[in-house]
Amino acid sequence: MRASADPAGETRSQPAGNARTVQQYTGYLRVEKGLQPATCEAYARDVEQFAEHLEKRSALLLNAAEGDVRGFMAHLKANHVDSRSIARKLSCLRGFYRWLLLDRKIEHDPTVTVETPASWKVLPKSLAEIEMVEMLERAAAAARTPDTASGQAQISAIALRDHAILELLYAGGLRVSEVVSLRVEDLHLDEARALVRGKGDKERIVPLGRSATVAVAEYLQRGRPSLLAGRMQPVLFLSARGKALTRQWVWDIVRRTAGSGRKASPHMLRHSCATHMVEHGADLRTVQRLLGHADIATTQVYTHVAMEHLKRVHREHHPRGKRRSEVAGAKNGPVVQPRSAQ
Repeated sequence: MRASADPAGETRSQPAGNARTVQQYTGYLRVEKGLQPATCEAYARDVEQFAEHLEKRSALLLNAAEGDVRGFMAHLKANHVDSRSIARKLSCLRGFYRWLLLDRKIEHDPTVTVETPASWKVLPKSLAEIEMVEMLERAAAAARTPDTASGQAQISAIALRDHAILELLYAGGLRVSEVVSLRVEDLHLDEARALVRGKGDKERIVPLGRSATVAVAEYLQRGRPSLLAGRMQPVLFLSARGKALTRQWVWDIVRRTAGSGRKASPHMLRHSCATHMVEHGADLRTVQRLLGHADIATTQVYTHVAMEHLKRVHREHHPRGKRRSEVAGAKNGPVVQPRSAQ
């Protein structure tokens, strides 16, 4: 048996059948899907929570019905779990029962007709372009600090590293996990691109702009050798001790560079990349390939983010747009209204 906590904080033990099924699913996610250990553990926790809910009627994961899934969602809501978390757990259960169905362990998927909470599609938070420019300029200024003093070389190397990380997050829309796992051999700076390994170990080619290419090249030339200090390390971004950076380190870098007056995260830079591209006319398929989204529906949220920009373009360029009508009216003079018949 395996113990875990329900939303109310109670600890229960799962029946052996459920525990074995969850263990097999976790192995499938890790080996066949190639997901990270932390992701596998998160999925396992969600499935275990549902298994605990089934215990109320002495049911197993393999014979759960649609009513059990709906009852589980209602139970979460009653325990004040927010809609986004409920939707995430439902998404996890869908993947779990899809696996059971493909593996012929069940004949019916109980999640098929269960609707996702509407609040799942929330607008992603992003920085304005001017905020993004200021953030990158601060990082670039720190990377230009002279390294003449004896202890300054290490500080300059870290500044070069931080600048390169921020440029990559914004230019390529990379996830934080993709940045920390990037290797030197994945870079092709002469072609301004990088090979990125995303979720499920899926590979994609990410184009890099000139600013990101220059920042990474400077880090490779003047920063990384100082951090490496003669050691062998395939990972691109290193700590002051020459080890691979953790995701928490990258979070700290982003927060520190954003300044005390602005909350920012690596994922916010990823959203900023996608939002600014859509605002400047990029099509959703291109943004989908850049971000590594498996489903175009995930990318479609950026159409809502860019709606104000689209409205402004419509006003300026459509023949019936308000601004064009005002300009035409100014050129042609005031419109004379016909007098009514006497």
